[in-house]
Amino acid sequence: MPSTADIIAQRLYDAGCRHAFGIPGGEVLELMDGLKRAGMKFVLVKHENPGGFMAEGTHHFTEAPCVLLATVGPGVANAVNAIVNAYQDQVPLIYLTGCVDADVAQTYTHQVFDHCTLLKSVTKATFTMADGAIDVIIDKAVAISMDGKPGPVHIDVPISLATKEQNIPAPVRRVTPAISGPVEGPEFVAARTALENAKRPLMIAGVEVLHKRAAKDVSDFCHKFNIPLLTTYKAKGVLAEDDALALGGVGLSPKADEIIFPLVAESDLIILAGYDPIEMRSSWVNAWGPEKTVIEFSDGPNTHYVHQASISFVGHVGAGLNALSEGGQSREIWPNNRPSLVRAALKKAFAGDGHWGAHAIVAAARRAMPRNTIAAVDTGAHRILLSQAWECYEPRGLMQSTALCTMGVAMPLALGRKLAEPERPVIAFCGDAGIEMILGDLATARDQKMAVPIVVFVDESLALIELKQRGSGYDNLGVDFGGTDFAAVANAMGGVGVTVTDEVSLEAELIKSQSRDTFTLIACPIERKAYDGNI
Repeated sequence: MPSTADIIAQRLYDAGCRHAFGIPGGEVLELMDGLKRAGMKFVLVKHENPGGFMAEGTHHFTEAPCVLLATVGPGVANAVNAIVNAYQDQVPLIYLTGCVDADVAQTYTHQVFDHCTLLKSVTKATFTMADGAIDVIIDKAVAISMDGKPGPVHIDVPISLATKEQNIPAPVRRVTPAISGPVEGPEFVAARTALENAKRPLMIAGVEVLHKRAAKDVSDFCHKFNIPLLTTYKAKGVLAEDDALALGGVGLSPKADEIIFPLVAESDLIILAGYDPIEMRSSWVNAWGPEKTVIEFSDGPNTHYVHQASISFVGHVGAGLNALSEGGQSREIWPNNRPSLVRAALKKAFAGDGHWGAHAIVAAARRAMPRNTIAAVDTGAHRILLSQAWECYEPRGLMQSTALCTMGVAMPLALGRKLAEPERPVIAFCGDAGIEMILGDLATARDQKMAVPIVVFVDESLALIELKQRGSGYDNLGVDFGGTDFAAVANAMGGVGVTVTDEVSLEAELIKSQSRDTFTLIACPIERKAYDGNI
């Protein structure tokens, strides 16, 4: 008969999970073995926090829940950052942890604390696996992680229960609720009338479009009515960004806001498609006045109060847009051609001045890497620049931490994505401070023989914080640090490390990186204060 671990693993496999990430401990050995027996690959990482982001990287290909495994005590605590990120960035993640049995915990305290209490506020649900309900709990966990706004679910598995044989003859069959759009009614009629009468409509799409698989619905709607589209950083690529209607991503760049906000003010209708403002900087709080006609499609009611809408529909964003578009016809809008002028202004603003620096690094990388490249970027000043300048041509084309904005995520996200789809080109963009947080997992890239280029912006400073510090009149404190020879570190850890200072060399190294059987770290020194006036 199967063990508890077998049932957990098989249900995860049936849900589409193919990888699990973590660090072994005695309390999770049976869980690891169960994952292997079910056909899942366990990937050893060097720290549970990057392991959580590697797991997320697989989700961006499979769209199934991702899996992180941690042993008791410090293993559980190490991953909290990644768990919070999954909670805020709407990533379905199953967090499996081992724990000592309840009776043992009464007299044994080594490494023991209440895992569920620690994680309760940053997960959608947390369970302690119970004998007699193994199948129910794992099925609940998968369902909860995917339903509504996706997010992390934690399962604590007692040591003795993991190995216990279970007689569970058949899986629980979960009934998937039907997807429906807005019903016909006064508000829906008003929304359709507003669309028909709008002369300067604008759409803003967000992360919900991804996990509702509504990118095509958004694209079709924009094309049918010739409506220009803005996206949050997470939703970049919902409409290919070389499309004339695509205005690109927004969220954290004051420089972009200066160009975009006049267009928002000029619009006479804003359609919000799965837009969650948790990604946005404070300037987007009440970014339009109460007189603006705003139609919102979201899978949950607005309880954040970051913005308000004239008409709100709670339901599937794609079904809502399709229902609204029925019977509608394309017509001439934006007679002054303002969206095209804004699009051109944005491109010019983030094109750089032709000299070596952060702009040149992004431009050279985009030229060198194939169109279907998946990119990941760390938090920092370079992320703001890259999120504006890097073109995406498909959903999930640029992975990053947008809600929590945590550092050290680019490399593990890229590694996870590469593991899930080895033939796809993947690139990571890291700040020097961010990569120093997770240097240990260069060994994971080596061990998995992944041809992933890791581009490091080297300015020996926490550039974004230094910029804010200086702008607020504070003394320079705690933001500068010494230089690391990243190329030497990469070579010492079994990869290929190089330092480049021009676009031609960068392009050449990126091209060579694709044919190697290990990672390539490319250190790109740039001037300090390189981002002044550029983000």
